[in-house]
Amino acid sequence: MKMYRTLAPVYITVLLLAIGLMLSPQMKASAPSITDSEEISALLSDAKAETIELREDAEKMQAYARPPHLSSQSFSDKIEEIRQHLNRTAKLVAQMEQSRGLGAPWQQHAIDHIMPPLKEMADNIRSTIEYLNEHRGQENMRETSQYCKLNADLATELAAVVAEFSKYGETQGKLEELEKKIGAR
Repeated sequence: MKMYRTLAPVYITVLLLAIGLMLSPQMKASAPSITDSEEISALLSDAKAETIELREDAEKMQAYARPPHLSSQSFSDKIEEIRQHLNRTAKLVAQMEQSRGLGAPWQQHAIDHIMPPLKEMADNIRSTIEYLNEHRGQENMRETSQYCKLNADLATELAAVVAEFSKYGETQGKLEELEKKIGAR
């Protein structure tokens, strides 16, 4: 009798677990599925391309800060290209934010993780532009080099975050296609 009392909770737990496992596919099929937003996926893909260009330009600007140094005009031209890439990326992310409610949880998570490095990059670009404007023709190459390195690092981080979420979305899409093929959903 004592053995029955000690094993009863185990049997009940196993029984409930078995029932839960049997009902799980039916519950999953009847649960509303949150699908990826094609609009957000397309915007994320566009942001990926834009941040790759942003990263490449920031790396070129960092190289410009090394001897032999380029003219102030070359720096100004490159920083303008970077600013334009950053502005286009910000517009894409703003569009993603507007469509946020239509997105899958991972897409909402992506938007949340793209915003901080984007804002930090924008703040640093603004500081770089202000520094170059205030010291036109008399830039301290050590300080300029530090701004350029930070811009390159931030652009690399931003491009990596966007690329990883874009890759995740592509992988998620492939997984859903495979699940449909084998009838798992």
